[in-house]
Amino acid sequence: MFTTNPFDDDKLHEECGIFGVSGGEGAAALTALGLHALQHRGQEAAGITSYDDRAFHTHRAMGHVAGNFDRKEIMDPLAGDSAIGHVRYATTGDSAMRNVQPLYAELAAGGFAIAHNGNISNASRLRRDLISTGSIFQSTSDTEVIIHLVATSRQPTLIDRFIDALKQIEGAYSLVCLTGDGLIACRDPLGIRPLVMGEREGAVIFASETVALDVVGAEFVRSVEPGELVIVKDGNVTSHRPFGGDAAARPCIFEWVYFSRPDSIAGNRSVYSVRKAIGAQLAIEAPVEADLVVPVPDSGVPAAIGFAQESGIPFELGIIRSHYVGRTFIQPGAEVRRLGVKLKHNANRDLIAGKRIVLIDDSIVRGTTSLKIVEMMREAGAKEVHFRIASPPTKHSCFYGVDTPRREKLLAANLDLGAMTRFIKADSLAFVSIDGLYKALGEPRRADNRPGYCDACFTGDYPTSLTDHEEQAAAAQLALLEERVG
Repeated sequence: MFTTNPFDDDKLHEECGIFGVSGGEGAAALTALGLHALQHRGQEAAGITSYDDRAFHTHRAMGHVAGNFDRKEIMDPLAGDSAIGHVRYATTGDSAMRNVQPLYAELAAGGFAIAHNGNISNASRLRRDLISTGSIFQSTSDTEVIIHLVATSRQPTLIDRFIDALKQIEGAYSLVCLTGDGLIACRDPLGIRPLVMGEREGAVIFASETVALDVVGAEFVRSVEPGELVIVKDGNVTSHRPFGGDAAARPCIFEWVYFSRPDSIAGNRSVYSVRKAIGAQLAIEAPVEADLVVPVPDSGVPAAIGFAQESGIPFELGIIRSHYVGRTFIQPGAEVRRLGVKLKHNANRDLIAGKRIVLIDDSIVRGTTSLKIVEMMREAGAKEVHFRIASPPTKHSCFYGVDTPRREKLLAANLDLGAMTRFIKADSLAFVSIDGLYKALGEPRRADNRPGYCDACFTGDYPTSLTDHEEQAAAAQLALLEERVG
């Protein structure tokens, strides 16, 4: 059995990160650096496509950016002053080279490469319709649906065909596309998935997070607006609004809770500062008498600092993370698998023994990781172990590009607070409230109670249609009914 970091197995995973450069010397090298900064958004595979006024050049590989895009024999062929890149964590489509992005196709209007962050919630229906009319798919990725919609559109220009394709899809997406005429970047009408724009020595750069701009020495210009399509051609940047501007933006609230790097700026807010504010709010809502505040590294650190500062309880690194464990290791049996947790994280025993501990983490998904952490603290001699979570209970699956278990596997969807506390064997458990989360973001929920973010994983309030999910649920209900009748 192969697994990743055992403390990350029970986290929500973003689908991917994207990066694009237009008009930059050594565009592929800049893209590789940008993808390094976005590696946390996708660790399964990476790819880069470049264009040099004559041809497109692509290299895609399973695994991390490092080791795949740091060799001369790989980077030299990726010539040109324009490039797009992608790091992937699969939510739609299996783990195989055919699904690694950017995806590329030769269309009637010329070469077309695309990298996608998000999930198309009607991809299965569109795929069936396209196949029925003769389309031949080479991958199982929902992103390929966009290519086929562009290829089969009757609109006169490539941009018109691309817009026509986007108007047929549902769900969440940020896209960077490379053509022989330039680079296209766009964001879904609700802005569920993030995308920012920067500038470096005349080159225009797009990335999932501002930290990628920092790494390549680019200046942040602005966020790509929800529903905006930006075209960069011959150094000129033009903005288009093919969807109008009526819908209220609903960016994914989990970007501030967990997905984005803490040194990024998202929606004009420091992610690190927001996470500290969430921790402070959690201390106000769920106080506890304790000796130490201990973060679950690394994602729980900012919230733990905020909790400690607000509560006055000392902050300590009671769990030490090793940074020298490879991403993948073999775990041949249950006992070795249990011990394998300590390869990555280990209790600071001398600090923990005899103390009342408040553990701070960003979320609870299945609860299996939280149980391991509590057991680790108990084994280290903790007198009491209290758990505080810097997000509301995750009760609903995400259909917008985040890898979440089916709802029946989500701990908070099936157990009340008391039962969850007993499951993870903690002395107490509390989550920040949804109103508290909005308060930490500096945007209390509006008087009409309409959210300013996509918080569906907490509330079940999905901002778009979920065609494929609804069809699958209906089919499952029909099958169950037929089984009972039979």
